Amino acid sequence: MSSVLIKNEARLGLKLVAPAVGIIGLLVIYPILFNVYLSFFDVQLNGTKIFVGFDNYSELLGNPRYYNSIGISVVYLLGTVTGTTVLGLAAAILMNQEFHFRNLARGLILLPYFAPVISVVFGWQFIFDPVNGIYNHVMVDVLHLSDTRENMIGDPDSALFVVILFDIWKHFPIAYLLLLAKLQSVPKDLYEAAAIDGQNAWGRFWHVTLPELKFVIATVVLLRIIWNLNRFEDVFLLAPNVETLPIFTYYQAFSGVVDQGGAAAISVIQLLVLVGLIWLYVRKVLKW
Repeated sequence: MSSVLIKNEARLGLKLVAPAVGIIGLLVIYPILFNVYLSFFDVQLNGTKIFVGFDNYSELLGNPRYYNSIGISVVYLLGTVTGTTVLGLAAAILMNQEFHFRNLARGLILLPYFAPVISVVFGWQFIFDPVNGIYNHVMVDVLHLSDTRENMIGDPDSALFVVILFDIWKHFPIAYLLLLAKLQSVPKDLYEAAAIDGQNAWGRFWHVTLPELKFVIATVVLLRIIWNLNRFEDVFLLAPNVETLPIFTYYQAFSGVVDQGGAAAISVIQLLVLVGLIWLYVRKVLKW
């Protein structure tokens, strides 16, 4: 192939990818750069920007609410990532067995993930409603485990627990789907050989299933951390009093004493954390 033809094909390739690169630059790269730019300014409501250098970062690092939101985010991440991974793994192992109507069950498990967020949020708010909710009815009137009805979503401490449960229920199907796809590719000969060696069900799970799923589990955990660190709509719609980092950033930028420069600083720090997690995923999991 001549050098002229190679150059022409290279130019054609550049022309073909140019629209996609332009759209990505407009919708992703420009907002990131503009956000970094805003983090060094005090942004007034009338649009005036006053350069303050690293003051937004120093004020943020001295703000107790920021550290409180970090603590809430850590608890939220630990609960949701662990819960979705464990529940997804359990569902995948169950759905990998032979039984009647298995295909129907596999489809039904995916419903929480595909259901509109706003509709299921209203359903969960009704479940934990302090007056007419099913949860309080069961706890107080049926099981008599409590004498008073509790506003689980109104109290920030218990609301965090509800938000974690909601996220596990809503997003475990994606972990289940990825793990099931890998489980179906595990050779049955490995299980038969382990059974011949005297391994019981737990031994086969520990010595065959887990090693085969190690890569996928690591992928699920890292992706869930990345996604949930940015999770906004689920938490805000269900319990806006649970101040994870995205919720805290929103309140800084658009609520009360508006501080868009400070909110931009939070986003920049969070971006750096995400870049580190993505690098970890690419180097340690994908091994690129």
